[in-house]
Amino acid sequence: MKIPEQQRERLRALPERLKSIIIGQDRAIDLVVERLQHGELGLTTAGRPKASFLFLGPTGVGKTELTLQFTADLVGPNRVVRLDMSEYQTADRLGLLLGTADEPGRIAEGFDACAGRGTLLFDEIEKAHPRVLDVLLQLLDAARLTTGRNRVLDFSSWYVVLTSNIGGPRIMTLRKSKFETMERLVRQDAQRELRPEIFARITLIVVFNKLDYDAQCVVAQGLITRECDALSSHGFAVAPEGAVSDVVIQRGYHERLGARPMRDAAELLIRNALAGELLSGGAGIGRLQPHPNGIQLELASATP
Repeated sequence: MKIPEQQRERLRALPERLKSIIIGQDRAIDLVVERLQHGELGLTTAGRPKASFLFLGPTGVGKTELTLQFTADLVGPNRVVRLDMSEYQTADRLGLLLGTADEPGRIAEGFDACAGRGTLLFDEIEKAHPRVLDVLLQLLDAARLTTGRNRVLDFSSWYVVLTSNIGGPRIMTLRKSKFETMERLVRQDAQRELRPEIFARITLIVVFNKLDYDAQCVVAQGLITRECDALSSHGFAVAPEGAVSDVVIQRGYHERLGARPMRDAAELLIRNALAGELLSGGAGIGRLQPHPNGIQLELASATP
């Protein structure tokens, strides 16, 4: 079957698009994209999901973000069914996941919302109850799940992603070790904590590196731009001065927590600046500048 040129070009350029968004994880992206390309080209095993991934590494390094981005790129926006396994730590929560005679269940609801194609994301899989893992094994092995209403869902056109912070503390302590050494040790940690049946059914296990200071600085620039763009959709027009990123980095850099504190800092500082301008009677138009105390941001006077 000949692949249309437009599809071939999109798949060839997929690594570059993802690397422009997910900072500091080029190696992980290259590995994941290989399997995504296989999935989109139909080079998959019949009766199983298009690909399944186990993403390991510290918090805030891009595991979930990569899942959201590759799904949006390949399938479309809002096609990730995200399941936080901290909500499924006891056997009685299985009904919430699979449904009952009276309720469809989270997976079936997500399946229908995504029109039968997307990504199932199991966050922090190590927290799931063993009975929930039994469901996952069925999904990975046969790409099918039977709900509480005896409805059979076919996930052969889906991607499945499991994330875990297992090995995160080790990654943070092995600062001077080669990545290959760190990767091997993290895999060993995961194999000790997760059931071997999970490993046998996963298409690809990927270890994400921690985000160093330089990578987080690049992340900060992107987060500032994203927040300003989001505000523009609400009718505001704010643009940052160059030194704004220094303030966000000062407030948001965290060696162990990765990009999440940086995201929170960018959102809080910019929104505080905008709120202050609006409460003073402004229209939310101007340039963001560092505040003299080095913590807050303020909007300059509106420019005609």
